[in-house]
Amino acid sequence: MADGKDEKPRIIFLRGRKVILRPMRKSTDLEKCLVWFNDPEVTHYLLRSWPIMEQEEELWFDGLKKKDNDIVLAIETLDGVFIGTMGLCGISWKDGTATTGAAIGEKSYWGKGYGTDAKMALLDYAFNVLNLRKICSTVTAYNKRSIQYNRHCGYKVEGVRRRHIFKNGRYHDEVLLAVFKKDWLPIWKGYRKTGKVK
Repeated sequence: MADGKDEKPRIIFLRGRKVILRPMRKSTDLEKCLVWFNDPEVTHYLLRSWPIMEQEEELWFDGLKKKDNDIVLAIETLDGVFIGTMGLCGISWKDGTATTGAAIGEKSYWGKGYGTDAKMALLDYAFNVLNLRKICSTVTAYNKRSIQYNRHCGYKVEGVRRRHIFKNGRYHDEVLLAVFKKDWLPIWKGYRKTGKVK
């Protein structure tokens, strides 16, 4: 309705400059996730190589609330379009570490800074709310866009697993990246002022 009385309030867990991050919602997100994670253009950049059935995706959604060491969030544009997912996985509270994972499923939003903005908001949460000290990421070497946006967010290459990932008929290197809180904070300060990462 035009007066907005029937609209549900928007859930915003973290806010960036271009996106918000919110908890995943099975009732609205499941269908899009099924489309994205069965799309060869999307899965080309992910480790998954087999089809996802609806029942499997339902179980994944149902299991999210039971995980103490994983936080998975939906990425939405500021005008409310659900475009992907991002999370902190394998959080080690003892070591102060975690691994980030992300997927922009809506291909029309690729290469436009939405992933970088979501990552910066998530890192702010990881470092300044959860008090983690180091965040890791792994990327298949041919995924140049992901390597670049991680580097923009302060990640540095820590190593390479040679010929580690089998995709499209051949083996590819897996690049190991990480960013420490102390190295990220100056980048965050600049990003908050300008909305740009160098």
